[in-house]
Amino acid sequence: MANMTSITALSMERQHLTHKASEAEYIALYRDSQPGLNVYWNGFGDPPSLTYRAAFNDIEFNRRRQMTHALIKGRFVGGNLGWIMPEDLELFAAAFAKPLTRPTPRHEELLALIEREPLTIQQMKEETGMLVKEITPALHRLQEAFLIYEDQYDGEWDRGWHKFSDMFPDITLEKYTRHESLKILLRRFAYRLVCFDAKMAKSFYKLPDKDIKTAIAALVEDGILADTQYGYILSEDVSLLKTYTAKPPKSVFAMHRNDMLVKANEHWLKERYTHSYPDTMYYMLINGEFKGMVAGKFRYTPEVEDVMLDLAPEEAAAYKDEILQAVHCLCGENNEIRKYMGGTI
Repeated sequence: MANMTSITALSMERQHLTHKASEAEYIALYRDSQPGLNVYWNGFGDPPSLTYRAAFNDIEFNRRRQMTHALIKGRFVGGNLGWIMPEDLELFAAAFAKPLTRPTPRHEELLALIEREPLTIQQMKEETGMLVKEITPALHRLQEAFLIYEDQYDGEWDRGWHKFSDMFPDITLEKYTRHESLKILLRRFAYRLVCFDAKMAKSFYKLPDKDIKTAIAALVEDGILADTQYGYILSEDVSLLKTYTAKPPKSVFAMHRNDMLVKANEHWLKERYTHSYPDTMYYMLINGEFKGMVAGKFRYTPEVEDVMLDLAPEEAAAYKDEILQAVHCLCGENNEIRKYMGGTI
């Protein structure tokens, strides 16, 4: 019979936290985890990363994928930047596009310029006399509407903005409805997390409750998802879990805030782990469960103030070395961790 121990173990396996992914496995995991994000704060400007999952340097792997347009940039979840595989562009456009029904004169002027020829922001400034702070939000809104495309294929700052249909002439933005696209995305989401609820899906995709719940209900009605005492599980996984006997391996990970597991659980993590420090820096995943967080301040280098855990004192003492090592993995070996469970180290 399924239980949370076996569900957690299968999720860790599917997330490649129990064994690192080969290139083919990584591409499949990336597809299901889209949109890809870089390491929160530390990785600003870097390609996306599925931290801890790959048997190779996935930042460099994704840098090469950006260069060849095997990963493309857009504004998806909540209008935030992310990287997806181009074969899923129609899917993500259906789910996340925000049509521009009332364009302002600024939107219209910039769109007309870009439709004439690709331009950088500096060139737009010279052409229009607008300030960068006026141009940038207008471009972002046009980008959310899938009217223009920012061609960031390398780490350079001065990037060209193109008419979307010129960059992707074979893409049909109306290929899917949002309902159809969500059914596909939620099926992938369920496979990687094994068990989820509507709040987790909303936390990850930042789409309206009604849309998410309607798509989930349709998947249940189609027999693709099963509504269990633990949450929604793929029907095929309900059968698998009846004989699945693996247990979560002993493991400690400091998870940055752009990690898929953090994003999917963000709604309750933020409520449970409150503190008086400026930033929640990382969340601690211990044996497959979130058991605490790391507080401090993000500056040019992370300033780690305290590691706070939902562990009994003896258990926290037993895991201390592994936990500190996991935090150093993200914040850097040379950065001091000032406190552990409130006590000075």
